Order: sequence, then C-alpha cells, then structure tokens
Amino acid sequence: MLEPLRQGLPPLDPDAVSNAASCALPARYDAVREARRFTRLTLDQWTLGNRFDDICLVVSELVTNALRHALPEDAGRCPDEASSVRLHLMRCTGRLVCAVRDPSHDTPVARDSDDCSAESGRGLFLVDSFSDSWGWHPLAGTLGGKVVWALFRLQPDE
Repeated sequence: MLEPLRQGLPPLDPDAVSNAASCALPARYDAVREARRFTRLTLDQWTLGNRFDDICLVVSELVTNALRHALPEDAGRCPDEASSVRLHLMRCTGRLVCAVRDPSHDTPVARDSDDCSAESGRGLFLVDSFSDSWGWHPLAGTLGGKVVWALFRLQPDE
C-alpha cells in the first residue's frame, strides 16, 4: 500500500533555507526522548511550536525505526559516526523537512495498516498520515547508509 519514495530530498533552493539544525543521537531507545526534546527546542526557536505535535510524532517514528531496524547489534557498545543516527531539521520557504540518517542500506518498508491489533509496524503509516510527503534515499561516500525524510508544508505566516 504505502511505497516509500526512493528519491532524494525535495528540491531545496539553498537561498530558501532559513534555518537548519541537527543532532547526533545515541544508539539507545531513550534517544527518541532526546529527539523530541531537540525538536521542541528547535521549533520553539523558529516560532513553529504550534506544529510540534505532528512534527514530533513523525520525528519519534523516524528515530524509532532507525534505532530498531537500522543499527548494527553492537552499536550501543562501540558507537561511531558511521553507525550513528542523526536527526536533521531544515526550515525552508513554505516547508519544514525532518530527516533521519542511519547506517543501514535497507529500504524502509511500510507494513499493512489494516492490522489494528499489531503492537508495532505502523510507524511509516503514521509518517505518511501526518506529513505532507516522505521518502528516502541512499547515501554514498564514507558514511553510507540512508536518509529517511518527511516534509511538512508551512502556512505563509509560519
């Protein structure tokens, strides 16, 4: 049903990027809480706090997926830049992009949203539901891995 868009981030004019922030996250599940806190502080600084609920839900799902599915099993014992998860927030004219980088080359897979009794597996369905678009693209070079991103359209006064 939900096929991730294997494409780069939406075209961003460098002149349109008004703000950008990123943070490295540790390879443990309390990193989701740290990602939410970072998102709250960043959105408040950018006077976008009114969008926190939707954006935070998407950030939580993207970070959880990266921690659960993309890190090597020993990532918590020997963390390094190549195996870490990193959250990026970029504010552009009329939109906000949330991007999570992880070391895996695996394609994000959205599970069937019809199974309401499942305790997990609905993360990308939520990302698709709460963001205006989302996708992923592989990284090249020394870092490798991929970036999974979600885009939010902003109102003209935001």
